[in-house]
Amino acid sequence: MDELDQKLNKTFDGKVLRKDLLHRIKKGTNVPTFVLEFLLAKYCASNDQAEMDAGMEAVLSSLQENYVRPDEANAAQSKVATKGKHRFIDKVHVRYVEKEKRHWASLENFNSQRIAIGEKFYRDNDRLLEGGIWAEVTLVHNDIDDDDYAFSIEDLRPIQLSRFDFQRYTEGRAAFTRDEWIAAVLRSVGLEPAKLTPRVKMHFIARLAALVEPNYNYIELGPRGTGKSYFFSEFSPYATLISGGQATKATLFYNNARRKVGLVGYWDTVAFDEVGGIKVRDPDTIQIMKDFMANGRFSRGAEIIADASLSFVGNIDLSVHQVVNSNEYDLFQPLPPELDLAVMDRFAAYIPGWEMPKNSSEFLTSRYGFITDYLAEAFHYQFKHTNRYEEVSKRIRLGSSIEGRDEKGIKKTVCAFLKILHPNGPPADDEFDEYVAYATECRRRVKEQMNKRKPDDEFAKINLSYFNSAGDEVVVYCPESKDAPATQEPARKRLNRSATVPPSTADDIQPAMQPIQPAEAPVTPEPTVTVVTPVAALSEQKVPELKEQHYTILYGDTGYSYESIAGPYLRGAKVVIIEDPYIRLSHQIQNFVRFCEAVLKSGTVKKIVLLTSYDDTTPLAEMNEKLEQLKQSLIELDVELEINVNPNLHDREIRLDNGWTIKIGRGLDFYQRPGGWFEVGANDMSLRKCLETKVDIFRA
Repeated sequence: MDELDQKLNKTFDGKVLRKDLLHRIKKGTNVPTFVLEFLLAKYCASNDQAEMDAGMEAVLSSLQENYVRPDEANAAQSKVATKGKHRFIDKVHVRYVEKEKRHWASLENFNSQRIAIGEKFYRDNDRLLEGGIWAEVTLVHNDIDDDDYAFSIEDLRPIQLSRFDFQRYTEGRAAFTRDEWIAAVLRSVGLEPAKLTPRVKMHFIARLAALVEPNYNYIELGPRGTGKSYFFSEFSPYATLISGGQATKATLFYNNARRKVGLVGYWDTVAFDEVGGIKVRDPDTIQIMKDFMANGRFSRGAEIIADASLSFVGNIDLSVHQVVNSNEYDLFQPLPPELDLAVMDRFAAYIPGWEMPKNSSEFLTSRYGFITDYLAEAFHYQFKHTNRYEEVSKRIRLGSSIEGRDEKGIKKTVCAFLKILHPNGPPADDEFDEYVAYATECRRRVKEQMNKRKPDDEFAKINLSYFNSAGDEVVVYCPESKDAPATQEPARKRLNRSATVPPSTADDIQPAMQPIQPAEAPVTPEPTVTVVTPVAALSEQKVPELKEQHYTILYGDTGYSYESIAGPYLRGAKVVIIEDPYIRLSHQIQNFVRFCEAVLKSGTVKKIVLLTSYDDTTPLAEMNEKLEQLKQSLIELDVELEINVNPNLHDREIRLDNGWTIKIGRGLDFYQRPGGWFEVGANDMSLRKCLETKVDIFRA
């Protein structure tokens, strides 16, 4: 044992183990690390070699007897039927089947979906219903022929420490220097700190931030095989990792059918793996996500408050050097369009995953580290019971370019570092400065990339700075983009583009995503390039002359959308007035939302005015709630929605402040209702059949 091993064993006796024991049994099994270490701690928490060898035999025997591999499910079921009962180590899920009005359990590798379970188990362990938990489970065979199940759960013990003493943990921390503690934490997750640079060590610590700081949102994009998702699938029983396909409103936030909060109410951290593949079926999901990321609460008829942090991890396949030197691309490129600027602005940090080393045995440690479950309990305790925000706010001094969400993100990142590395008290001045500099860099990376996307100066204050302990102001840069003019002073060449070029032409200007060619040596642009929008260059392309139009859409016609009808005439418009008495019912309001989306694509409109009506049968409360929700989402995109309700309104027309008027005989509600939400045309309005109506477009 080296000096740190000896100190860990002396200070945290029984709470540490040799990490090479884990590596020896980890290969060939998909059991999470915290489960294996639960068994290792049970049998091998010793520094006596003979005891460890005997313990390893016990662990391997326990895995052989009790852990079910997916291809052994049939044999496991037969074993229970033959013996009458057997204990397994597996992940247990519980679901409520509405038609049967009862709960059923399932084991991930046991391959039975109808295992009877007593109410006390899922009542005492909420997370059984929300993602499942790893546990030691005793299954009993049911010999009663009339029952519709073959197995039931007799006993269930979650694989977690039964007791945790935080005071003992903080007292133990006092025996270590800061750098020793960093090494102890990294060894606890299986890494050898001697093989890592100080900067990479900080990246690994930052990955843990979401496990200790509530409502902390960060993103990490990088190459494959750097262990981005490991911390959420393997390290902590309080974190859950989901794929993009599971990102539904009911799963994540609130299940209306069960009237229960979703994953964010039961887990400390909800991590999205392969974030580039997120598929959002319901637009409400992203809106609720924005509210939740901003302040840890959202409304679903009732105010829901939850503490979960959201982590977004995924792959980036482009050359980072080329991206930061490109005017067309940014480091958020892999994200789906649903994760827009409003979501990005809520990221406290962007960890540069491209700086992380690839998973390799050369980085694994054979030294002592904390039992993973013990460290996870320490993090969970701080997540729930400690708040360092006030301490950080009193001590930190930030520069003038730091805006509201910058300040919050930086402070929360620093709070996370204090909880992980200094649970026993405040750090020294130089250590505190180091955390502030790192937090500021990670927030600047978010802001730089948003600034490249936004065609105006909303996020232009990217020179984030702080005042160090000596009182000097320090401007923090991101290493990959410090000398990249395309990132530091992005050309605003998309500004007013849609005011000059029709949508079809504008789309052609920005090419589809293709591998980026090697960048030329960066050349600092002339000042005129950054302050003059290239309208003249765009005007050289021929813009189709807009003409008055009068035509009839026949019953059953397809190919008509709000964008195809009104889009070309929105060029240059700043105010759009919609006069339509039938924006009342749910499907009519949905049509209005789609029309607003078409308006937003013009890029110039700053205000939408809706004049509508109601009658005695109108559900006014529901109508107001939905329109108010739309109003709030438009505000986040810098578009004002003004709503005026007049019971005597009869006309239907759309007036633009650029002089054009669009009259649609039936108003916005000229589509046939789809027969079901799983047929063509249910979502793409250009494929939906129309009702007969006249369209007149003319200059006022």
